[in-house]
Amino acid sequence: MRKRDDSDEAFVIDLCNEVLGETALTQHKFDWLLGDLDTRGRRARLPVDAYWPGHQLVVEYRELQHDRPVAHFDKPDRLTVSGVHRGEQRALYDARRDTEIPAHGLRLVVVRPADLDADSRGRLYRNAAADFVALRRILARDSDEDRVTDAFRTWLLTEGWTPVTPTDRWTDIEAVRRSERLVGEVKGRTSEKGTDADIAYGQLLRRMTSEHPDTRYALVVPTSSVGSAKRVPSQVRRLLRIDLYEVTDDNHVRQLPS
Repeated sequence: MRKRDDSDEAFVIDLCNEVLGETALTQHKFDWLLGDLDTRGRRARLPVDAYWPGHQLVVEYRELQHDRPVAHFDKPDRLTVSGVHRGEQRALYDARRDTEIPAHGLRLVVVRPADLDADSRGRLYRNAAADFVALRRILARDSDEDRVTDAFRTWLLTEGWTPVTPTDRWTDIEAVRRSERLVGEVKGRTSEKGTDADIAYGQLLRRMTSEHPDTRYALVVPTSSVGSAKRVPSQVRRLLRIDLYEVTDDNHVRQLPS
């Protein structure tokens, strides 16, 4: 039997770390994700395969035994605390993860061997280049605003920032670094570049509840919206402590001079 560090799961998580620019907490346990009552009336905390706090993301790598009966893993002759054999309990707990993780504000992505370069038994060929491309696609989100947000979040992590839960639930992104705090509004590609930029500035103005000099505000836009965002003069942005960030089409981030 392979050790976990040499498993396909570990291989997938390592590639996800590269895609996300953050190192996962593996086999992480949340206080609210619990198994069924055992004979002593206690509930064990259920682990997740990988959790990236900076991205508020959980990835579950589900091998074949999660989707079809496999006697070696299911142990059909043994009952668990759930009153069913291990295979049925696995399905129950997977369903619980599928429900509880999004309910607690986290994004859940499930990866299966068929999503990657694998044989018919679900064993990965460990084709790192091809699997990296596949995982980058799988981890990507639907809207361009999500793409811009994820790219900026990854950049913040590389710059020593820690994304935190926003103080205002309407804020797109908030992060801290020592005594500094950054509050950001994010826009994706849009046909109404000027209108959306104006709305974003208005949203930032409503977030300006702190007079602390170490609190700064960020407008984060794709390359296509930079011209519209620059319509607010740089001296005004300096006075309001608003920094302008560009996210390119290939997800590079740069702070624009004010």
